[in-house]
Amino acid sequence: MFFRYESDIPSGSGYRIFSATHFGCLAAIGAAMALIAIIFIRAGKRKRDLIINAIPVFLICMEASKWLVLFSIHRANIGMLPLHLCGLAAFDFLLASFMPSSRARAFFGEIAVILLGPGSIFALLLPDWTLYPAWNYFNLYGYIWHEMLLLYPILLLIDKRLWPRISHLWYEAVFLAVIVPPVYIFDKITDCNYMFINWPPSDTPLSFLASKMGVPGYLAGYALLALMIMVIIYIPFEVIGRR
Repeated sequence: MFFRYESDIPSGSGYRIFSATHFGCLAAIGAAMALIAIIFIRAGKRKRDLIINAIPVFLICMEASKWLVLFSIHRANIGMLPLHLCGLAAFDFLLASFMPSSRARAFFGEIAVILLGPGSIFALLLPDWTLYPAWNYFNLYGYIWHEMLLLYPILLLIDKRLWPRISHLWYEAVFLAVIVPPVYIFDKITDCNYMFINWPPSDTPLSFLASKMGVPGYLAGYALLALMIMVIIYIPFEVIGRR
């Protein structure tokens, strides 16, 4: 059961969102994040650099392990590529950690803080992997992956490596302008739904937008919603920065 893929899981083996199992998983990853953050705060500069730089490397290793598991159980498929925003985050984190230019590191780091970290919160609150039982590789993978996506930008802020400003909103705009069109084309060619471009996931704000705006009309509302959320996230940074 531990390594079974979704197509091999018996019906009813999973758990509901906002159930005791869901909250238990969230509590466990919250405790792990808090422990790492405490270790990070108490660490010197060298150890802090090591922890921050280890996260994107760990994520790439996780991605590789996922494909090893998928191939070993003969379930490798085009729908498991890292083309969702959460999957692409690992590569943004690599650039934020290892680009030679400090400006480039700040550019990708701010994208992590404003776009990718908050996105992982939504994924953790509304996980799409709850069809798996709690003690399953793919369920644990989902929580650990998104924990790292949230932890990395938090550590950047703790270490004062950057300070987001709303005048930098174009950072996220450029990032999305670069990655969304090829993903859109890929979705249309393969009938995949990376970044939820082809159809909205059920019981989410995107499905509500689709009920009002239709498909693909909801994509306009999707873009506006993303812009509004990023502006809202920027506001407290802007207020504190002005003070």
